[in-house]
Amino acid sequence: MAQQPQQSRKPATTIFSLIGEAKKRLRSIKHKIMVLSGKGGVGKTFISSMLALALAEKGYKVGILDADIHGSSIPTIYGLKNMRLYANEEGIIPAAGPLGVKIIATNLLLDSPDIPIVWRGPLKSRAILEFLSKVVWGEMDYLVIDLPPGTGDEAITIVQTISDLDGAIIVTAPSMLSETIVAKAINFVIKNRVPLLGIVENMSYFKCPKCGTIYYLLGKGTGEELAAKYNTRLLAKIPLDPLIGEAVDKGIPYLIEYPDGDAAKAIKDLAVKVIAFIEKKERI
Repeated sequence: MAQQPQQSRKPATTIFSLIGEAKKRLRSIKHKIMVLSGKGGVGKTFISSMLALALAEKGYKVGILDADIHGSSIPTIYGLKNMRLYANEEGIIPAAGPLGVKIIATNLLLDSPDIPIVWRGPLKSRAILEFLSKVVWGEMDYLVIDLPPGTGDEAITIVQTISDLDGAIIVTAPSMLSETIVAKAINFVIKNRVPLLGIVENMSYFKCPKCGTIYYLLGKGTGEELAAKYNTRLLAKIPLDPLIGEAVDKGIPYLIEYPDGDAAKAIKDLAVKVIAFIEKKERI
């Protein structure tokens, strides 16, 4: 009996090959920063997205990876309602955001932003690896990685894949509950030997626009206490600003719509400090 000809099979893409390809792709990016927190509701995505814009405003080529698979919201904050990702023979092409910021987010793959992504851990890790290994970032100065709350699959995949992370920014809010849970994220960063750039205290205070009186609505001192406990720096105290919500409703990034707002000024100062620390232009 004649033997049946064997069909050639294309080797399956392994995790190791994806990691190898990711490292090659990321060589074109000078600096990589991850932004994380131990809990949700502290405004981590707001800080990530505005920091990316503040860096771009200074003339840097910037990209942002929305690694929050289930709660992707960078596109909403940037006002990208109808934009979608597409691919060519080179790979996945990032969406073009405000000030030229390149954006990758799972919400840009969906027909509607309210469609839930129902994935277990391995699928989320695989999705992030696919992004890291197949996105055509090109030459860039900074990649900001916005992580979901906690220290689960997404954060683990990032630190295990990107061995040359320049550092991590921890976002907290002024409350004892935030302090306890955010400390877990700090310990995660330290355990994985990622440089701790410092802490950002978001929603730190509210300044009355009429009389200038400062109110500490959520408490006081959390950022300072965490920075002292873990021998790091308090990079910024971002105030509550009602204009942030107005900007989101308009579909315009806050930093662009209200560049003179108190929170905008604090974020721009944060960008200056991050640049100084990473590029070692001066000591913070």
